Amino acid sequence: MSQAITFNKPLPEHYSLSGYKKYFADFHDWLGRNFAQHPVNTLVKAKAHFIDSVLVQLWHKLDLHKGKLLSLIAVGGYGRGELHPCSDIDLLILTQGQLSDSQQDAISQFITLLWDLRLEVGHSVRTLEESLHLGKDDITIATNLLEMRLLTGNNASFEQLQQAVYADDFWTSQDFFQAKRHEQQQRHAQYHGTAYNLEPNLKANPGGMRDIQTIGWVAKRHFQTRTMRELVAYHYLTEDEYQELMECEAYLWQMRFALHLEADRNENRILFDYQPAVAERLGFGADGKASVERMMKRFFRTVQRVSELNEMLLQHFDGSILNPDSTIKTQPLDDYFELQGHLIAASDNAVFARRDNLLRLFWHIANNSNITGIHSSTMRLIRQVRRRLMGDLQDYEGCRQLFLSIVRHPRGMDNAITLMHRYGILAAYLPQWRNIVGQMQFDLFHAYTVDEHTHRLLKNLYKYTLAEHENEFPLCSDIVRRMEKPELLYLAGIFHDIAKGRGGDHSELGAMDAREFAKLHHLSDFDSKLIVWLVENHLLMSITAQRRDIYDPTVVTEFAEKVRDETRLNYLYCFTLADIRATNDNLWNDWKNSLLRELFLSTQKAFRRGLEKPMDLRDLIRENQAGALPLLLKHKFSESEILQLWARIKADYFARYSPSQIAWHCEHILRHKNPLQPMVLISKTPIRGGSQVFIYTKDQPQLFARMVAALDSKKVNIFDAQIMTNKDGYAMDTFVILEQNGKPVNSPSRQQSIKRALELYIQGKPDLSRQKNRLSRKMRQFNVPPKVAFMPGNTSKRTMLELAALDTPGLLANIGEVFQRCNINIHAAKITTIGERAEDFFMLSNSDEQALSQEQQASLKTALIEQLSQHSEGL
Repeated sequence: MSQAITFNKPLPEHYSLSGYKKYFADFHDWLGRNFAQHPVNTLVKAKAHFIDSVLVQLWHKLDLHKGKLLSLIAVGGYGRGELHPCSDIDLLILTQGQLSDSQQDAISQFITLLWDLRLEVGHSVRTLEESLHLGKDDITIATNLLEMRLLTGNNASFEQLQQAVYADDFWTSQDFFQAKRHEQQQRHAQYHGTAYNLEPNLKANPGGMRDIQTIGWVAKRHFQTRTMRELVAYHYLTEDEYQELMECEAYLWQMRFALHLEADRNENRILFDYQPAVAERLGFGADGKASVERMMKRFFRTVQRVSELNEMLLQHFDGSILNPDSTIKTQPLDDYFELQGHLIAASDNAVFARRDNLLRLFWHIANNSNITGIHSSTMRLIRQVRRRLMGDLQDYEGCRQLFLSIVRHPRGMDNAITLMHRYGILAAYLPQWRNIVGQMQFDLFHAYTVDEHTHRLLKNLYKYTLAEHENEFPLCSDIVRRMEKPELLYLAGIFHDIAKGRGGDHSELGAMDAREFAKLHHLSDFDSKLIVWLVENHLLMSITAQRRDIYDPTVVTEFAEKVRDETRLNYLYCFTLADIRATNDNLWNDWKNSLLRELFLSTQKAFRRGLEKPMDLRDLIRENQAGALPLLLKHKFSESEILQLWARIKADYFARYSPSQIAWHCEHILRHKNPLQPMVLISKTPIRGGSQVFIYTKDQPQLFARMVAALDSKKVNIFDAQIMTNKDGYAMDTFVILEQNGKPVNSPSRQQSIKRALELYIQGKPDLSRQKNRLSRKMRQFNVPPKVAFMPGNTSKRTMLELAALDTPGLLANIGEVFQRCNINIHAAKITTIGERAEDFFMLSNSDEQALSQEQQASLKTALIEQLSQHSEGL
């Protein structure tokens, strides 16, 4: 630690709580001031040295040093001499036997003093025998003891413990390695095997600080060393690998150090709340979202490098250091590669002088199902040659042929594409791919970086070809099995988001990249055009299904005209499902599955019927009425009763619901005897992937606002709404709802609770003006200014309104209040939540049942923006 950054203020000579707190505050300020000017490792060691001096002084103040019977030992990270601003301080007080009462009191006072100073202290008081006994049973305790450091006290006891910890009857190198690897696997599983989370944990995520420490722990135990630097001499890692690890560690340390300064607590998750301030401290700028994206891009690239080194070095340690004499069967694959057990290895160190061998390696992985991974020695060669590459691998004709062979191989999207992504070969092959590695999207919709999302999309597409997954999406599995060229799906997948982060429309830019790729790789005109079309239109089906009324034949016809033929429809449907499911594990649900499936089947029917002969709305109405009538007659209603009810209902109703739904609604309406009491039905089983709520009640002011407020109060998500007022002034409104976990509402008691809430709210209880909502911590970090746009409706009497805003609690209730105030009628609503962003569509008319005039549109837009802006500010 250089003298220039030494904290020069001396410890207070006499202990007082206020004096020590002032001393700690001054030191914390000193750390913050020096953070931007000095290496983080210097400050981390300075914090440990600072704590050392405090602990030793307090230890002596309480006379714990007398008799030299006790040892105060730093363990864990503190034992390594590394402390971030708010790190835990882990201590072992080593005793030589049973403590006297005075010693117990003094130790209790010592720990209390540390707690009074608000230090996060983890401590244990044990004899040598107790320490070893507990360490043998607990790998975490054993690991902490490996990194112990004597602060003050009995040195002989400390050395005795240190020697015992490295003895084989404590933990052998083999057992310790196996335990640490298992511990790491369990930790990775908690994060679903990926670090690509919106708010990653800097310590625990795969590729985080723990993975660097695990590399060191297993080797330090084996070689009995104290530092990572010493391991270079034992040929555990090369000098370049050591320097790379230290560079990665330094960046993770910088992020963690800045995070502690901002949070003022021991926080390891880089939460949205802190990301902009941490990015600014790290020098990425103060431009909010852009600064955060730059910081997170470097973070994700760093953890990717750590993960690669971790896998390579642990495998190298296991095979070459712990078990150097083990005999593994070797089988030649060709002149360049061989199979060692289940790992592919290069035959010699010059294999990759031929650049096409970098692709041939992965072709072998696709072609041989016995290969589970790459040998650590070959990983090293890949890493070395990757750094020396001039240009792109796609510049070589041999590489291009092999790349297409991998994509076309039946198992190319299995292990081969995953390892190509993991070891940077996709980035070395495609220059555009390098731009999206670690490219984060600062929203709640995308849970992964662009490259990781694309990788997951490819894996989802590949699952359609596997028999063990055919029950998940049987329609997609059936379609893909019948495709002559499923590789066109994979190539479109690679390019669909490859232009993100470049500015402009990523679909158009990605299509240009795909066109150039097809030309370079000599694809046919048909294949090239289909890939380019899929990239350009990869959002078309999702947007149509989630934002338009897919039960309107004109919407289906319009969609079919854009798709143009059944071949494109097949490709687009399979692609869309895989894309949505790869975006965020929590976004997919049966409702979306149902929407996409129905749009696919309706469009398929339109193609087979012929676009020049679209289904007439009147035909659909007559067909549904004809199906519903016998179902109602079975319930002992007369045909005249049924027809009298239907005469009061607008024709649109019969086009929107299936015969069974019409019969369900109308049966209960005919039995409903109290016209002043709202009738609420909730489907016992899912309808189109969600729970359908049907409400029949006398129309009234603020009805829509009251209904959505009631549903909001029960913490359910609204996905669709059909709002209809009969000729007799009664509302027949339908909502499709899902629980927060994306599942339908199945519990009878839960259904009853929602039904009761709707009845109370519709009758004016409680008062909507008294409802208070809170914005979640995550949502507070986003700013989505309200935007309103109008477009013609599906008839000349309707206007469609598109509204985008922050997805705040009570949003729909506020929108409904504005509609009521402006005398606007709602006929249908499509509610879409994309991360933090609500994108809602409403079919509207004015009080005369006509489309909104330009003046009415302008007035409504102003009212909505004002109301929603005030609503967001008030949360």
